[in-house]
Amino acid sequence: MSEPGGIHIADYDPSWPQQAATAIDALRAAAPGLFLEIEHIGSTAVPGLAAKPVIDLMAAVHDLAHAAPHQAALSDLGFHPHDNGMTDRLLYVRAEDRVRSHILHVVTLESWPTRNQRIFRDYLCAHPEDATRYAQLKRAIVAAGTGPAEYARAKTVLVQELTDRARSQLGLPSVPVWEK
Repeated sequence: MSEPGGIHIADYDPSWPQQAATAIDALRAAAPGLFLEIEHIGSTAVPGLAAKPVIDLMAAVHDLAHAAPHQAALSDLGFHPHDNGMTDRLLYVRAEDRVRSHILHVVTLESWPTRNQRIFRDYLCAHPEDATRYAQLKRAIVAAGTGPAEYARAKTVLVQELTDRARSQLGLPSVPVWEK
């Protein structure tokens, strides 16, 4: 479904997990030993959830500086550095014909267990009724004509509510989900 503002929300595609697995295998092969952990995150990682058809991955390294020597190998796979102002991670975007297909978030291993994206994904997988609420909100935001620059912020209230609930269940304090 094409929406105003250039955002596309697609029904769940059962090929998304395999697309993520293929990218993960390629990243591990291209940068052996760099990634200590790597997972499929984001809405495409939640079975049944409507999503922007972009495969989000999160990878952990000991130190963000360790990624620099692997820049060429990541670029060979189509993952190019993207600066969006976040200082707690490295971000790489893979696009085909200027359309994003994958986003790779590289974070420290130390921060891995408390990363909101992983916690939120796991919560949505375990709570389908909240995943449905999230999908409905995303579709409503796009149907209202919200543009790409405002889309993430427009989801913040619900994402914060659900992430707070998930973090509380894990014994973790609330932290802001909005990162830009």
